Amino acid sequence: MNFTTRKAIPLVLLLLLGSVFYALFAGYTPDETLNRSASYYASQTVQETGAQNVVTAIIVTYRGLDTLGEVTVLFLTAAIVGLVLAHSKAPKGRSGSGFLPSGELLTTGTRMLVPVILLFGAYVFLNGHLTPGGGFQGGAIVASAMLLMLLSDPAERFSHRLISRIESSAGLTYVIIGLLGMLFAGGFLDNRILPLGSFGSILSSGAIPLIYALIGLKVGAEFSSILTSLIDTEDAQ
Repeated sequence: MNFTTRKAIPLVLLLLLGSVFYALFAGYTPDETLNRSASYYASQTVQETGAQNVVTAIIVTYRGLDTLGEVTVLFLTAAIVGLVLAHSKAPKGRSGSGFLPSGELLTTGTRMLVPVILLFGAYVFLNGHLTPGGGFQGGAIVASAMLLMLLSDPAERFSHRLISRIESSAGLTYVIIGLLGMLFAGGFLDNRILPLGSFGSILSSGAIPLIYALIGLKVGAEFSSILTSLIDTEDAQ
């Protein structure tokens, strides 16, 4: 295969992909009215959940099993990455750490920014029932603080055991709250196991803030586990 052919293949694939998307969008006509499920969500979510952010309330309550599945997929991804990288580490006795020391600017910036990033991540997932955000977004922000710490000090190591305990505890508590919803409310992850509180306040929406805090911790721990596995493998090369 010559150089010209190798360059033509990606172009052909791109044109094929573009034609598929064009066919999809060319024949797309938006619905003029909401379907039955969407109409119910739009009219009943605020009343039933007490959440100001309708989208996140739907994700946590009505579609709670979907959220559990998404978190499980992320956990499996982190576990597979850790397993694969554990087998790809270089044998002991080879070169030491291949990381260069970071600059003073990055180190100082990390010390200043990491507390702010962690606080912002907690703010995002604790206010998910009031404003755009939630557990996945907040957890990713928390993990970005871990990444910044690893970049500023490549020799830094986080305890895999601690990360695993945070992830497992958050996941187990999440499932327990879901089961409590089945026992004492209307179904799995029903947020009405706690009082709905005053609409628009931080202590409202029943158990949704607690559920989002658990999701944020779990997602943050899973992303941190992937980052730690990657940096450990890089250090072993």
